[in-house]
Amino acid sequence: MNYASTRNSALKTTSAHAIVKGLSDEGGLFVPESIPKLTKEEILALCDKSYVDRAFDVFSKFLTDFTPEELRLCVEGAYNDKNFDTNNIAEIAKLKEGRYILELWHGPTCAFKDMALQILPYLLTTSAKKTVDGKHISILVATSGDTGKAALEGFKDVAGTSISVFYPEEGVSPMQKRQMTTQEGNNVNVCAVKGNFDDCQNGVKAIFTDKGIEEKLAEKNILLSSANSINWGRLAPQIIYYVSTYAQLIKDKEIEYGEKVNIVVPTGNFGNILAAYYAKLMGIPVNKLICASNANNVLTDFINTGVYDRNRQFYTTISPSMDILISSNLERLLYHLTGENDKLINEWFGKLKTDGKYEVNDEVKSKLKELFWAGCCNDDETKAEIRKTYEEEHYLLDTHSAVAVKVYDDYRKVTGDTTKTIIASTANPYKFGRAVFDAVDGGSQPEDEFDLIAKLEKATGTKMPAPLAATQNKPVRFKEVVEKQEMGNVVLNFLSK
Repeated sequence: MNYASTRNSALKTTSAHAIVKGLSDEGGLFVPESIPKLTKEEILALCDKSYVDRAFDVFSKFLTDFTPEELRLCVEGAYNDKNFDTNNIAEIAKLKEGRYILELWHGPTCAFKDMALQILPYLLTTSAKKTVDGKHISILVATSGDTGKAALEGFKDVAGTSISVFYPEEGVSPMQKRQMTTQEGNNVNVCAVKGNFDDCQNGVKAIFTDKGIEEKLAEKNILLSSANSINWGRLAPQIIYYVSTYAQLIKDKEIEYGEKVNIVVPTGNFGNILAAYYAKLMGIPVNKLICASNANNVLTDFINTGVYDRNRQFYTTISPSMDILISSNLERLLYHLTGENDKLINEWFGKLKTDGKYEVNDEVKSKLKELFWAGCCNDDETKAEIRKTYEEEHYLLDTHSAVAVKVYDDYRKVTGDTTKTIIASTANPYKFGRAVFDAVDGGSQPEDEFDLIAKLEKATGTKMPAPLAATQNKPVRFKEVVEKQEMGNVVLNFLSK
């Protein structure tokens, strides 16, 4: 299995090289040259396997330059009871009306990013030995809250690596900020940026394409790579939990093989829902992919009109991991939908850079409508959904998963579609305690985050996960705040120590 760049389809490289590089030299994203298929027999065989074995089988189809022994080391190192609080790794909670909440937050940072970022260090170090053995790998991450902590936790003290994380100063929840700024590890650095997530993401991309920085790091035998979902090693693990969930639902006798399901994903950078699209291409019977956005509804408008326009007001919401106006992984989807037409991709994303907008052609618009349904909701609607689901189901949603549930309800009302539906739950509600408490209780809130959490526990009869509780007494290590233009210097200074 080789990989091509979305902006240069003639380029062909191995998965190991794609994972180490993260981003292609001309700014494109690596994609598999073909999508491997799962047969009926293979899907049914997955039903009686563990998550580790399901991951091994799927990775074997995408990472063909890895030996079986290397892959086994990666999946067993990542998906175990040391890293996750459940042997199932991804739990499924059943709600009324054929809704299944896919809980992707049982890892060490209580967010879905753990599903990929616990295995990425294994994939990256294995890939590095194959391609750039002896070089130090420096990971760069832009985060809207969850990726940063999950990447820090995955790469802390991993030999031969270091990691720099940038987050928007006012664009993450208090708990997300506390998780990052108290991070342990001798090879980690965390820095706030004056701006929003898009500023952080653009800053990281600019560092990757800065030849001056590349030359300075090369002198020190340092190679840059990414832990954002622009890296194929981040995206590939996300395919697995959709494949695994379909197999698990068959095993649990909730569905029969061949029965179609909808998949709803609260979406910001488009990576998580793109993974569901890849699962569909592999042969998982998916009826509709439902893209759920908050007030930053650039994806809703794009799927409904074919016009991507980031020239709009940016909202800071109670679902900060979705506060994004430039959805990087959309480029991968459009590459596939255009028949791997890198000329069109360069044209459209060139316009996005210069004009802040582009419009796809009629053929792609038609394919988008066939594959996806898109909706959005504001903060008040998100809180109302948290309260409603808690009162009716006694199930506590976080502020991102609630967006998905609300948009799915809207989809069902508009279409009348009663297909059984998997709803991706991307974070534990205690990561966004203030907004969740306001939704279910509405009472006065103490200033201290942990006093507030104690009130939420009492009000709902639930408990804060141990990894979040552990941050209470940790010292804050990282306090630096910079302008976006200074991000390159932050990286160079950190790596010169």
